[in-house]
Amino acid sequence: MTSEELARAIVRRLRVAGHQAYFVGGCVRDLLLDRHPKDFDVATDARPDRVAELFERSEQVGAHFGVVLVRENTSQVEVATFRSDASYSDGRRPDAVHFETDPRQDVLRRDLTINALLLDPGTGQVLDYVGGRDDLNRRIVRAIGDPDLRFREDHLRLLRAVRFAARLNFEIEPQTLAALRRLHGLILNVSPERIRDELVRILTEGGARRGFELLDETGLLADILPEVAAMKGVAQPPEFHPEGDVWTHTLLLLEKLRHPTVTLAMGALLHDVGKPGTLRVADRIRFDGHVEEGVRLARAILARLRFSHEDSRLIEALIDQHMRFKDAQRMRESTLKRFLRMEGFNEHLELHRLDCLSSNGKLDTYKLLLARLAELGEEQLRPQPLLTGRDLIEAGYSPGPAFSKILTAVEDAQLEARVQNKTDALALVRAEFGDPPV
Repeated sequence: MTSEELARAIVRRLRVAGHQAYFVGGCVRDLLLDRHPKDFDVATDARPDRVAELFERSEQVGAHFGVVLVRENTSQVEVATFRSDASYSDGRRPDAVHFETDPRQDVLRRDLTINALLLDPGTGQVLDYVGGRDDLNRRIVRAIGDPDLRFREDHLRLLRAVRFAARLNFEIEPQTLAALRRLHGLILNVSPERIRDELVRILTEGGARRGFELLDETGLLADILPEVAAMKGVAQPPEFHPEGDVWTHTLLLLEKLRHPTVTLAMGALLHDVGKPGTLRVADRIRFDGHVEEGVRLARAILARLRFSHEDSRLIEALIDQHMRFKDAQRMRESTLKRFLRMEGFNEHLELHRLDCLSSNGKLDTYKLLLARLAELGEEQLRPQPLLTGRDLIEAGYSPGPAFSKILTAVEDAQLEARVQNKTDALALVRAEFGDPPV
């Protein structure tokens, strides 16, 4: 059973039991836009205890807010009781909620008109109390009621408005946009984890360039990512970057992202974050050390936004390695093979492709590396070692720091096809490092 099938079954059962029930929120918006919803939510006048009574496989995940999670096989649907909210003293959650029987009261507490539509899945009837359907047709993102009040209630709505405008390629209604510009600083009261999650969605759901242009236009970018905002106006050498400054280059990369992973998206955003702090003009514009500075800044950003250790490690690696591609055509065979077998190399290669397309447009190295990857099998990239430390000990060498250097030299020769067996490898060791002590 899909999530949509489960949601339809939930609505039917609630109605048979005498309750109002509708699809609500993002799934209605997406269905009306002929998009496939990621998930489905149901709103009802049934109280949480009643919902739990009607659905055996259910769990009250937000009892205070009237939310019950109903599961069936691998699908799940959130069922929420109509409610109205009291004041939001913490800028995140209402201080109190009141369960309602009127769906209009439930709609008026929501953030954006396009997210506040109700749909009867049986008849296709849409309940629209806030002009959301007109806003969908006009391709507008508009806060419900007073935008200042909506954003002060939950400060994360500042980022959500930007995200939906970017994802849907909608305009932000003027009064809503003005409120974003006035209140952008409130975002600093939001937890880093919630900010991170919205930024990731902006980067990965489509419209990443538009999203970051809106973040910049509203002042949100300088609040949450001042290191990225610093890219604006940082000139680059036109012979390598005819597209313009670092900010323009980064926007072009973001524009080319297509269903990226979190790590690739963040790597694209931050790959040149070290340039503003390393700019100098000598014989030409230079950014000496920008990779190292970029890794340092990225590490701080990722820690600040509470990215996982694993994601942070991979993102930092993308930044650390992105300039190595310029040397790929001159690499020794052993160096090149090690480069190609680097963890997550496909993401490194994709970042390189985006980097090139967003600057000089030359894909010679990209095409070469694609060809080499197709040509080389796993055994050629990661051959079984010809020698181990135990082999060296048995040959009479004393364990120590030199072993690592010796084994690396042997692997270099193996990757370059200069040795093919253990006998050849030991001969190379004696030739380059001398015979073992007697």
